[in-house]
Amino acid sequence: MRSFFPHSSAALLVLLLVGCASQPQEPAPKPAEVRAQIVRLMPINTPDREGWAADIYAAFAAQQIPPTTENLCAVLAVTEQESTFNADPPVPGLAKIARAEIDRRAASLHIPRLLVNAALRIESPTGKSYQQRLDSVRTEKQLSAIFDDFTGMVPLGRQLFGTLNPVRTGGPMQVSIAFAQANAEGYPYPPDGSIRREVFSRRGGMYFGIAHLLGYPANYPKPLYRFADFNAGWYASRNAAFQNAVTSASGIPLALDGDLIIHGSSKAGATELAVRSLGKRLDMSERAIRRDLEQGDSLDFENSRLYERVFALADEAEGRAAPRELLPGIVLKSPKITRRLTTAWFAERVDTRHQRCMARAR
Repeated sequence: MRSFFPHSSAALLVLLLVGCASQPQEPAPKPAEVRAQIVRLMPINTPDREGWAADIYAAFAAQQIPPTTENLCAVLAVTEQESTFNADPPVPGLAKIARAEIDRRAASLHIPRLLVNAALRIESPTGKSYQQRLDSVRTEKQLSAIFDDFTGMVPLGRQLFGTLNPVRTGGPMQVSIAFAQANAEGYPYPPDGSIRREVFSRRGGMYFGIAHLLGYPANYPKPLYRFADFNAGWYASRNAAFQNAVTSASGIPLALDGDLIIHGSSKAGATELAVRSLGKRLDMSERAIRRDLEQGDSLDFENSRLYERVFALADEAEGRAAPRELLPGIVLKSPKITRRLTTAWFAERVDTRHQRCMARAR
């Protein structure tokens, strides 16, 4: 007897595929729904949760980043870790940090300390001397305002500081001022004087912090590695894994810091020299190696000939698939840091907060 079962199955499969194709996509959540979700996900004791939610949603919308639960929790986890939702968090010992930077820079310029002290005794626009204001400074926003006055009005001010603040991150996500200034195009608010000042605000700090955390494509299997990148730089976790693969293939130990080249220089660094030692096995010239390594700050590096061939050698050397992402082995250094901390420590702390947020969502 002739069976029609296969044909019936094929017809059913076609109908199912057509049905799936014709299914309308779920509508994007409404702004009010996203803001309400952010409020629910934030720690219960956060002041002005509605205000925070409005600024966070605006940053997601302006940058066209999907406000998924995972993305929202990632932002909230970093913010909680960096500032416990304080738009202008106090920095312990900031007055000493600021004065030490003044003295350090003055010494490097061979400016007598007596002259520095005289400049700091000058009355500032607030009626207090710059030294008095420095003695009482508690937040980076306050310090930035002092620097703006000092560099613009005091003799030797620009020579002592230029436009540099000794604490070079700010705002609720502690985002780099330099990153914000380099990525200011498309900022949806009229700046309050400067992008630097915007970083110290809640709206600006969240906008640029979210851009730094989520504003680039990455193939990480876990948010943990994006948190490490937030601390160490875009693709640092992927690049650290590449350095590990180079070590496996070459036998040359490398610091897993995510820096594949010396930026701003044509000189070959440790990673580039180690890769060059594999040149014959890779069948690549030094010029070709350098060209591919220069893609280390983009996703395209993963499609490069160098990336694929180095990992092929590493997989063979290890007898298994070498990891494609690793937490960078970086010790954190900043005037604000008074104990030994690492990028891995930061990423793991944020990841714990992220998991708690995801649990709240469930």
